Amino acid sequence: MVKIIIIIFITPFFCFAQSSDSSKQVQGIMATLNSQVTAWNNGDIDGFMNGYWKSDSLIFTSGGNIQRGWKTTLEKYKKSYDTKAKMGTLKFSQLEFTILSKSSAWVLGHWELTREKDHPEGVFTLIVRKFADGWKVVHDHTSVIEKKK
Repeated sequence: MVKIIIIIFITPFFCFAQSSDSSKQVQGIMATLNSQVTAWNNGDIDGFMNGYWKSDSLIFTSGGNIQRGWKTTLEKYKKSYDTKAKMGTLKFSQLEFTILSKSSAWVLGHWELTREKDHPEGVFTLIVRKFADGWKVVHDHTSVIEKKK
């Protein structure tokens, strides 16, 4: 009888603690993503890249290509988005978070750029890890939604 009472009292507490931890993790991840959006919308690619793991092991996949490394990813962004007009205004939406552990999660979402002449958009899956300096993207798989003409 005592075991049943303990289980009844411990289980709600454990679920609450787990939910509270997950909420804090999502808040931390959102802080990173919001910082990236702010930096991007200010034309600051270096600031945007602060949300990525500064490692040769960073993986970025897009357009059927796999590239590795923070520096390679930075160079790609700087080449592709060399003007504020090309960068446009970034927005993330429809974000879904799956917490894998205290220090890792994956994020599914939608991205869109608003620019003067076009409005590219797509979806992404991010794998994020928590480091001493916050949550960082360690793997980014981004795709573009092709618009019918």
